[in-house]
Amino acid sequence: NKILLSGPKGIGKCTLSYHFINFVLSLKEENSYDTDNNKINSNNKSFKLIQNKTNPNFSLIDVLPEKKNIDISQIRNLINYLIKSSFNDKPRFILIDNIDLLNSNSTNALLKIIEEPSENVFFILINNNKKILPTLKSRCLNFKIQLNFNQSIDTINKILNNDIYDLLNKDLINY
Repeated sequence: NKILLSGPKGIGKCTLSYHFINFVLSLKEENSYDTDNNKINSNNKSFKLIQNKTNPNFSLIDVLPEKKNIDISQIRNLINYLIKSSFNDKPRFILIDNIDLLNSNSTNALLKIIEEPSENVFFILINNNKKILPTLKSRCLNFKIQLNFNQSIDTINKILNNDIYDLLNKDLINY
């Protein structure tokens, strides 16, 4: 129930997390996740609630725009969120992006929650190949995500639904 996704920034760890979370949360909903095309259905209820930041089964923790680190108050708010009973029988997901930007107080508070999470609560932590506390890392199942150059180009082409070489200079891309 604790996954750590590690890899270079911008490779798609957070996008992968959102796809996984939407797949799970939309299983019994209308317009559920499109498994044939590996796409989130924009008409899906869970997707809309996540976009509006009102999904009772999803919480995102990331650095606030005016801050440099994930603040202890954000982790305290998370603790309060987790203490409350679940709105429904669906699993609850906590996505923490930029885990490497937790300050020491935030990390210690998070360790306490992660060590004994509530039932049906799942943590996805995203690390951009920076140093994180070994005690935090040791409590998670760690997946290292990397793409080679050709995989990156293929992924970009799928996202854009176009050939990147038609849009940008080949020398610039290869640089």
